[in-house]
Amino acid sequence: MTTSLTSNTGPTGTTLPAGAGDGSGMTVHRLSGTVRPYAWGSRTALAAVQGRPVPSPQPEAELWLGAHPDAPSSVAGRSLQAIVAADPDHVLGSAVAAEFGPRLPYLMKLLAADEPLSLQAHPDADHARAAYAAEEAAGLPAAERNYRDEHHKPELLVATSEFEALCGFRDPRAAAGLLARLDVPALSPVVGLLRDPDQARALREATALTLTLPGPVVRDVAAACAKLAGADPAYETAAGLADRYPADAGVAVSLLLNHVRLAPGQAIWMPAGNLHAYLRGVGVEIMAASDNVLRGGLTSKRVDVGELLRVLRFEPLDDPVVSPAQVSPGVVRWVPPVREFALTRAVVGGAVPRVELSAPSARILLCMSGTVVIEDGTEPISLTPGTAAFAPAGVRDVTVSGYGEVFQASTAFTE
Repeated sequence: MTTSLTSNTGPTGTTLPAGAGDGSGMTVHRLSGTVRPYAWGSRTALAAVQGRPVPSPQPEAELWLGAHPDAPSSVAGRSLQAIVAADPDHVLGSAVAAEFGPRLPYLMKLLAADEPLSLQAHPDADHARAAYAAEEAAGLPAAERNYRDEHHKPELLVATSEFEALCGFRDPRAAAGLLARLDVPALSPVVGLLRDPDQARALREATALTLTLPGPVVRDVAAACAKLAGADPAYETAAGLADRYPADAGVAVSLLLNHVRLAPGQAIWMPAGNLHAYLRGVGVEIMAASDNVLRGGLTSKRVDVGELLRVLRFEPLDDPVVSPAQVSPGVVRWVPPVREFALTRAVVGGAVPRVELSAPSARILLCMSGTVVIEDGTEPISLTPGTAAFAPAGVRDVTVSGYGEVFQASTAFTE
């Protein structure tokens, strides 16, 4: 089930000029996204951003902005997926179309989590291609598949509120100390494995064992964490997860991961093989367009521990928080080591009344606060919080003015 938004309509920019639906109308247009009502979503956050009544009648987990076939955004009532497919060279840019085909290679989301998401990781590109091909050749039914497409799914999230997440493995010696303090006898083998001086082996073997802990042991872990909740945020997090998933091994696995608290404007990067779970908060997320998710717990969805272990990278992540580059006054940009996407944040008003944003490929602009005006030399478009615009590749430069905050999703291409 999806809920189509209508709040992106307005007095300007609502009608595509002749031919724009096939990519020949190279101007900025309003973009209407789709809200995904997953159970972990907030009933207040997205509605509050967009100025709609709260609480919403159902959870609203993510506002999708892109051309994903399950919930494509629309321009003047026409699917962005169809617009891209009709003329990929003009809409995406010829270099992007040549590399990725007639598909927008990224998906932008405004994510609002009131409850934890699943413990998960994503494959790298080579593994995704091979695994998808193998499942296709085997003719597996959808319910038994791990791979929905042949693409990888790296992700970047920038917090727009306080945001909590589990992201990447902590130092195995630190994890051993956390588990040992619980004084749960069944964890002794895990603690021993974590103290192996070979960190990769320590994490690989300890994670494999922890992911298969039986329910009674997980309950003992949860009880011990509840008693020590004030001693370390990791114990408090594990105890909270156990309230929702009392016998799920993911509760214990959470103690192996970094517990990250982001302030607004801070970001975390999740490359292939990074084990992570969002816990709560609101943020702008951008990812390679794919549905390939390997889950290890904290969910009612399909879990495949064996396949998850095959894609994980068993290395400590010292600092999951990634910093952007300063582009110009009021403008910062995150450019992860992938081709599919980059994310830019612009704040205008006061000392920075306007900024120029450039991109050689298709992009999406999402307003998060205030009121901003997007201009490309034709008809200006005014955006308010939670509304968006789409600029095809032919619109290389736009000006953002007014008072507010805008996020721009684009590819990482520079030419």
